[in-house]
Amino acid sequence: MPCPIANPPETPAKAPRFSRARRTALLKALADPRRYELLERIAKANCPLSCSGALTTLRIAPATLSHHIKELENAGLIDVTREGKFHYLKLKPGVLEILAEVLRALPAASCASR
Repeated sequence: MPCPIANPPETPAKAPRFSRARRTALLKALADPRRYELLERIAKANCPLSCSGALTTLRIAPATLSHHIKELENAGLIDVTREGKFHYLKLKPGVLEILAEVLRALPAASCASR
């Protein structure tokens, strides 16, 4: 018989959860097409993306880029690393996966009467 202290029974893992405010902030940040495009660029980069690299690929004004970066950072989607006068952008680990889990957990609506 296995020892219950050394081998505690496994409890089912809880589905990851975000507060309603956090979910709203994440989805609002992703709702803007330019911001979503910026997030795609960051995700596709193999290493942290520099702001100058993002600026050349998106072709938007520096102030607009700064605004979108701040919105993504405030929503908790990206981390911004500051090295001197340079800024590097990378996805926050696990956030998109948790958001995908939350969206998958939504009940599928079905209308049997139609």
